[in-house]
Amino acid sequence: MIRLRRGTVVWIVCWVALAVESSRAQQQAAVPIRIDQVNAAIETARQKWGVPGLAVAIVKDGETVLAKGYGVREIDRPEPVDAETLFAIASNTKAFTAAALAMLAEEGKLDWNDRVQQYLPWLHLYDPYVSADLRLDDLLCHRTGLKTFSGDLLWWGTSYSPEEVLRRARHLTPTSPFRAQYGYSNLMYVAAGEVIAKATGMTWEQFVSERILQPVEMNRTVTSVKELAAMGNFAAPHKTVGQTVTAIDWMNWDNVGAAGGLISSVDDMAKWLRVQLDRGRVDDATRLFSEDSSRQMWSPRTIVPLSDEFRKRYPSTHFRAYGLGWGLSDYQGRLVAAHGGGYDGMVSYVLLVPEERLGIVVLTNSLAPLAVPVANYLRDEYLGGDRKDWFSEGLDQYRKDGAEFEERIQKAIAPTAGDTRSSRPLDAYTGKYTCPMYGDATVTREGERLVLRLLPNEQLVADLTHLHYDTWVIRWRGTFAWFAEGTAQFVPDARGDFRQLKLDVPNDDLWFDELELRRSTDG
Repeated sequence: MIRLRRGTVVWIVCWVALAVESSRAQQQAAVPIRIDQVNAAIETARQKWGVPGLAVAIVKDGETVLAKGYGVREIDRPEPVDAETLFAIASNTKAFTAAALAMLAEEGKLDWNDRVQQYLPWLHLYDPYVSADLRLDDLLCHRTGLKTFSGDLLWWGTSYSPEEVLRRARHLTPTSPFRAQYGYSNLMYVAAGEVIAKATGMTWEQFVSERILQPVEMNRTVTSVKELAAMGNFAAPHKTVGQTVTAIDWMNWDNVGAAGGLISSVDDMAKWLRVQLDRGRVDDATRLFSEDSSRQMWSPRTIVPLSDEFRKRYPSTHFRAYGLGWGLSDYQGRLVAAHGGGYDGMVSYVLLVPEERLGIVVLTNSLAPLAVPVANYLRDEYLGGDRKDWFSEGLDQYRKDGAEFEERIQKAIAPTAGDTRSSRPLDAYTGKYTCPMYGDATVTREGERLVLRLLPNEQLVADLTHLHYDTWVIRWRGTFAWFAEGTAQFVPDARGDFRQLKLDVPNDDLWFDELELRRSTDG
């Protein structure tokens, strides 16, 4: 008689249960979709959400079954979006950077476990140990101890080079121990791009263009906004305030290219999805990276906690994690590799279900987060099972979030006391204020008003309107995707001289409270 240990029995039972679940999942899958029904649903959602234009591609079993545009490239203009219209894919660039490092690792030009200072000896973070022990894979899985989006003001709209951005990052303060918690970091992908340059002698842009985009024949994918005019057929970014949608200017992201610089179309992105679903294979003669590298990129590295809200929205999901350039989770018993991308006035989303050889990409020219509901809807059309009204649920949440954001702004700029005056004459507030991390800001007097300028980003110019005491409302002269008004508080020393300037600009992407602006002695 064969005797099995208790652990062996448990393992067999679990294996059988997983096999049964997998079988059920396979039986539910591979449902052909009705393209006319899909087109109608997406177009209806686009109009309800107030998104000027979007494009969608679906890859299934190695074939592109849908590549289509909806709406217009720019509001109040007639040019339609099509499958070749260019959009910023923003952080979906990170998968390209991860693939580039994987390719170099296979070629023996680097190792995932190499210390970053082996390539960038000048890179220092908040702690000598962290700086010395930071490894290449740490750069890609968001576990450095910095909070999400920490330091993004360093690159956003500034003239700083990637190296200068990273050199200034040493002043950032961590919010968790090294390798202990998830904190999404664009800066570490900038560092990954610099590692690629050091290891190859090519810029990140050159390497990605020559080693990835060209072999995959992504001929309408570019690495800079400077190339848009020559390419033609590109969408305009938009900002929505209440019910008003307006076009805004493209922002130059060249100094953060490795983290979010690619601009592409759904036609081209469908080619990229096929490579990913084929585990690095381009065709019978060409392979970008191996199946083993694909598994590494899709293996969990950093746990992403499941909030109660997320559990309620996705009851079949049991884990979330970040791999190398990809967000990972499970859905109805299947692995999902996905990623979002947020650019100034555009949102992208990529969703892969490798077991079903299913890939979906959604590119939009609005910050309205419609891309995720579209991808969720299409995923459920293929996987079957319980379906939700992703469009209505998402729209309700979007409107709620928008109202709460506007409330945050109004609360920030509301006076705490009425009929107050500034404590000093206007000239007492003027001068140069310096932040070791960010650089200089100036406050000047123009007639009977104060003007704030954050010098690293020439677009950040604001008129200051007195609010109460020594606090002023920031009214930017330009329109920005992520934020609107805020406050500038002048903090005096014991003698009443203003020595510090604190900025409060409500938003969820660029942390103005990281700026420690102090009065410069030479200003």
